[in-house]
Amino acid sequence: MKNKNPLYVVKGKNVMEAKGLIDLVVKKLNLEPLMEVLKSILTMLLEQVKSYPMLLIVKAMIDEWMKKLTEMMTKFGIA
Repeated sequence: MKNKNPLYVVKGKNVMEAKGLIDLVVKKLNLEPLMEVLKSILTMLLEQVKSYPMLLIVKAMIDEWMKKLTEMMTKFGIA
């Protein structure tokens, strides 16, 4: 199903469709490599979870990161 009003990122002769506002910002600022690193860090952290207390620690850490990310996005008017 096609998006009725798609977002596009134009870089020189390249045009890429963005799936949403966050994807638009990531593509516009060339943050794809950073997103891959963050994804691998999160995967590594979640692989270490072997017990409920460890899950709580990892969840608290991820919640703190998301809180800071949300504050930063609000500060810069992205969200």
